Amino acid sequence: MSDILCIYSERLGKILRAEKGKYDLLIGERCIIESDLGGDLGEVVNVSSQVCRSPKSQKGTTKIIRKATPEDINKFEWLEQKEKQSFKFCLSRIKERKLPMKLVRVRYFFNEKKGIFYYTADGRIDFRQLVKDLAKEFKMRIEMRQIGVRDEAKMIGGLGVCGRVLCCSSFMQTFEPVTIQKAKKQQIAINPTKISGLCGRLMCCLGFEDDTQGRMYASETKVED
Repeated sequence: MSDILCIYSERLGKILRAEKGKYDLLIGERCIIESDLGGDLGEVVNVSSQVCRSPKSQKGTTKIIRKATPEDINKFEWLEQKEKQSFKFCLSRIKERKLPMKLVRVRYFFNEKKGIFYYTADGRIDFRQLVKDLAKEFKMRIEMRQIGVRDEAKMIGGLGVCGRVLCCSSFMQTFEPVTIQKAKKQQIAINPTKISGLCGRLMCCLGFEDDTQGRMYASETKVED
């Protein structure tokens, strides 16, 4: 089994698990890891925890491409600044063209050949002219990617009513359906302001509690049998 390291992704703002491979990395060292954007800058935060070394941690791991050089670090800092500038420019064009959409985030590929502009909207948007504006300004391929409100919360992050970092932005990989019936089963007062997350949808933890209660009930039933 390959050693697994816990890597803090600076662009995603979350901890990932990565296969060590041939690289001997220590806590605090930076590295380039694989990502959907062609590469991401990460910092080693743990090399020996149970979470890192558990066989189950092999699932959903990423790979380390190489140790980060000073040039890599400068490149990611530059990309971050470019993304902020692109966000402002795109936002101004959205307002100018009066498009009914909300810009959420901009992400550049590591090779600078493509930029993804994430947004939310109630329906389909004709953003062809907007894409032309962006392509002319930034000289790269432009992708407008519509996401849902739960994805928006996952991408932006924040604190839940429990005072902890949002589950969706810290450890959740996929979204499971959460229904009002799960709240009723837990005898929770059906108050939208109390059971809704920052995204405006039912809190994901209602599903976690429902699963936990289900396992406890099954365990008790087994003991009685």
